[in-house]
Amino acid sequence: MAGLAESVRNIWKIEELRRRIMYTLGLLFIYRLGTFVTLPGVDASVLAAVNEGADTNNLFGFLDMFVGGAFSAAGIFALGIMPYITASIIIQLLGAAVPYFQKLQREGEEGRRKITQLTRYGTVGITALQSIGYAINLQYGATGQAIVIGSTLFMVSTVIVLTAGTIFVMWLGERITENGIGNGISLIIMIGIIAFLPQSLFNEFSLKDNLFILLLELGVWALVVAGVVLVSQGMRRIPVQYAKRVVGRKVYGGTTQYLPIRVNAAGVMPIIFAQSIMFVPATIASFFPDSGFMQNFGAWFSDIAGWGYSITFFIICVFFTYFYTAIAVNPKEMADTMKRQGGFIPGIRPGKQTSEFVDNILTKITLPGSIFLGLVAILPAFAMQAGVTPNFAMFYGGTSLLILVQVTLDTLQQIESHLLMRHYDGFMKSGRVRGRRA
Repeated sequence: MAGLAESVRNIWKIEELRRRIMYTLGLLFIYRLGTFVTLPGVDASVLAAVNEGADTNNLFGFLDMFVGGAFSAAGIFALGIMPYITASIIIQLLGAAVPYFQKLQREGEEGRRKITQLTRYGTVGITALQSIGYAINLQYGATGQAIVIGSTLFMVSTVIVLTAGTIFVMWLGERITENGIGNGISLIIMIGIIAFLPQSLFNEFSLKDNLFILLLELGVWALVVAGVVLVSQGMRRIPVQYAKRVVGRKVYGGTTQYLPIRVNAAGVMPIIFAQSIMFVPATIASFFPDSGFMQNFGAWFSDIAGWGYSITFFIICVFFTYFYTAIAVNPKEMADTMKRQGGFIPGIRPGKQTSEFVDNILTKITLPGSIFLGLVAILPAFAMQAGVTPNFAMFYGGTSLLILVQVTLDTLQQIESHLLMRHYDGFMKSGRVRGRRA
């Protein structure tokens, strides 16, 4: 504890790091304030009374957790950052199939700037479509009594406000990534999830009469968290030998280093992408409130405790793990870089054979990583079947736990890097966070 306290004190000694952390906390505070601002034309007190006894054990309740409660409260950030993530998925899929987007990906900084701009345009279009579905869903059923203005005016104002809200949240995320600490988009999602944790724990404590069962649940939860951390930090180290080079009177190289290949190289992005895809059927069904078939179709994808939802979610998670790993890790580029620097893997020829060797290892270690990611993603469904309350079961695994663990680790790694650059000790002197450089 003394070492941790010293590391925290060291954070505030570094002016740049202190400024970045305060900047990040300030923008996250602004985001949280926005979740409590209700849409124009909605009576917040009536809506709260209607939602008091509503069933949250569905996909809409899960989305509500992602946006910190703004979805059920009809807040201006009701759609959160999810449309931006959906647009990113579409652009990346196009980058794997459409030559124009492949060309942009190869154009360096200029290409990335164009892709970012196209992603923003896509976010506006997707948000507009989703906000129409959200407005229709809000007007029908019990929540319709909370609407105090005309349906046409409410529809137009909701589309405008929700679209502007999502664009503002996207801007906040970009500013955090650029001028703050950590990944802004991931931190915005995480802060919404954390907002639900205290109430979920309190409900679990108040509803459980058997202390042994409660302690057992908490013990299993701790084991799941430890497993997620272990897989997130796990990696395969490939030995790389560098040939000796004589430059003047100095000798360079001749040492053995390691090429780290992470078991979960894709991080938390596959499960976020998969969750965005799972929102699509329910969104489409909301456009047809009078169609029994569409409502059943949307309900099938909204029942997070059902087998249909779990199997579909598992398959999508595995697919996106491979897909995002292929984007994030390029074996050919790694082999070319090694060859230019005079490095080689013992027993493997530089160039094409090295690329194939790295790709083979990457494929093999990604399989267990993707399966583990998929199992953790659907673990809340099993927790509900075992008697855990639905709200707390969301933190037993699934997107919530993975985002909390992965985003926390990534943010700690960035803070650790700032500390080590200025010759301060990081958070851990033993059992270090992966990515720390000696």
